[in-house]
Amino acid sequence: MAKQGQTNKAIIHDNQAELLANISSELKGINLKSYTFSLKPSPSITPDDMLTLAKQIDIHLLDESIDGIVITHGTDTLEETAYFLDLYLDAKKPVVFTGSMRNYSELGFDGLSNLVSSILVAAHNESAHHGVLLVMNDEINSVVEVTKTHTLALDTFKSLEFGPLGIIDQDNVLYYRETHESPILMKPSSIEKSVEIVKAYSGASSEILNLLVEHGVKGIVIEALGRGNVPPTMVQGIENAIKRNIPVLITSRCPKGRVLDSYGYEGGGHHLKQLGVIFTQNLNSQKARVRLMLALGLTSNVDEIKKYF
Repeated sequence: MAKQGQTNKAIIHDNQAELLANISSELKGINLKSYTFSLKPSPSITPDDMLTLAKQIDIHLLDESIDGIVITHGTDTLEETAYFLDLYLDAKKPVVFTGSMRNYSELGFDGLSNLVSSILVAAHNESAHHGVLLVMNDEINSVVEVTKTHTLALDTFKSLEFGPLGIIDQDNVLYYRETHESPILMKPSSIEKSVEIVKAYSGASSEILNLLVEHGVKGIVIEALGRGNVPPTMVQGIENAIKRNIPVLITSRCPKGRVLDSYGYEGGGHHLKQLGVIFTQNLNSQKARVRLMLALGLTSNVDEIKKYF
């Protein structure tokens, strides 16, 4: 919290600033001001929007009157925007994302309680040491670890392998652990948006990979099988991309676990590693794409890009 005698201040980026009037009585000693960044639904959010938002948040973080920032965001692409900001910002103040799974007009609207919890977390000094956070359903999660797991459930956002960092219990913010990954700062002036995700499946061919290469894609993320393997019919397309100096990342379509070069058969992880693919540890494909877009904004050298993974 802020020093004794001071009043906590947080800025809310949202498209429903009127919600603040409904929760002011729950936030004693916290002054709020709101700013509308965009009214786009989350499927319409682009990487350019993420970069613009990140630069705007950077400006707010320099404001000495602001102690924390809450960003409301549609849940479909929330984890991508939040992860983008986690990589881009060198924040010394709490930055918290939140959203709702039910519409304002629906019975059981969860937006109000999520917003109150997020503001409490953003006003808590300890929150600044955990990177960008996601607060929903009274749980605090690192945006590095969290993902959307259900199309409808209120507790859809989960850190499947590690669990939440902490919880909100009434008006108490309680942390139980640190994040599993050390912070990575990636702050390019521009990003490379031409990065595509290709999903592996039984019998998958190289046609999509070759088409992407032909159309000038700058990076490819392959959501591979299991530990990081692909059908042998995809190998030619991977080789084609690597020969064109296009970074090829490997993630897994499994929701938990790391990718590793364990298997030596054709299309196996060890074979792919020898070809020059980049293994992403336990990042999911959408977050690996975000990190690659930022990396390509810093360098086109594949060896340099590998260092960011």
